[in-house]
Amino acid sequence: MEILAAVATILAQATEPIDVAPIGKGLVFGLAAIGPGIGIGIIFGKAIEAIARQPEARGMVTTTMYIGFALVEALALFGFVLSFIL
Repeated sequence: MEILAAVATILAQATEPIDVAPIGKGLVFGLAAIGPGIGIGIIFGKAIEAIARQPEARGMVTTTMYIGFALVEALALFGFVLSFIL
């Protein structure tokens, strides 16, 4: 708590405004990367599980897996672009 009080005191004494845009951009890109990262892990994990359960459906599963991967990866790219726009 003492550290927070010291930081608050320093910020209160600052005469020029603090630019928080770089922090916001970093947060946008970081949060935009977390979701697709989790989604890609789930997609590939479930595809491996499906192929292990039913090996003869491998072609259909991998095709669907790559389509899902491309859609989820597009979300990460949108977040990357938004980090530059905002």
